[in-house]
Amino acid sequence: MNKTNIEWCDMTWNPVTGCYHGCEYCYARRIAHRFTKEEDYRFFKSEFRDGPTKVHEIVWPAERNKRKIPYPFEFEPTLHRCRLYEPIQRKKPAKIFVSSMGDLFGDWVPDEWIEEVLKACRKAPQHTYMFLTKNPWGYHRLQTLYSPNDWLGVTIDGTGTGNSFRDYKSKRKAMDYVAPVVNRFISIEPLIKPIDPEIIEGMDWVIVGAQTGPGAVAPKREWVQKIIDQCRTAGVPIFLKSNLNWPEKIQEWPG
Repeated sequence: MNKTNIEWCDMTWNPVTGCYHGCEYCYARRIAHRFTKEEDYRFFKSEFRDGPTKVHEIVWPAERNKRKIPYPFEFEPTLHRCRLYEPIQRKKPAKIFVSSMGDLFGDWVPDEWIEEVLKACRKAPQHTYMFLTKNPWGYHRLQTLYSPNDWLGVTIDGTGTGNSFRDYKSKRKAMDYVAPVVNRFISIEPLIKPIDPEIIEGMDWVIVGAQTGPGAVAPKREWVQKIIDQCRTAGVPIFLKSNLNWPEKIQEWPG
């Protein structure tokens, strides 16, 4: 696990990296391509799923578990088995963003990967685990493994990027079927088009952030204000990331 500058969590943990959504603004892909390198691939498995979709599993022997292999397959989905033990090694409670460098609940991710990650979470119940996906339908898998320590979030930007057959309203609807034991939130980042504020109703938390990186375009003030107003009406705490440069610091936490 790594300490992070992400304002709404303490640590990031990436037992699974990589994604096939193809979002043009993806910071994670830029990082993965920057820090990939050639490695000795004697200890890995690869398979094709659903035609051209390929996933990888790194199976290092115990004596090599500490070897740093950040993104050996660039941004192709990869299970880093040696990282599954990291939460239990940290005793101090932390808010952990799980798979910040990928989408753990993408359609291409094998159920057994998700199961292994969630079981690793259950072995370290002192932490709060925060998940984000552009495929909230994936949360419906393995629901019996969730706990009150889990925060399940859906990323929405208003474009439908990476999920051309489902718009953001249907993503919000998918969250209604998530196990009630967990907490649900929406991350509106990057906010690059106006969002229907009705999607906020019934959520436990809302995060809003701006686009970053090359060619970033700041969201219009009225888009942000409309989301704030709806959160106030619905009684939902809202967290505005610093990259919005909002004149008032609004960084509320649930509970």
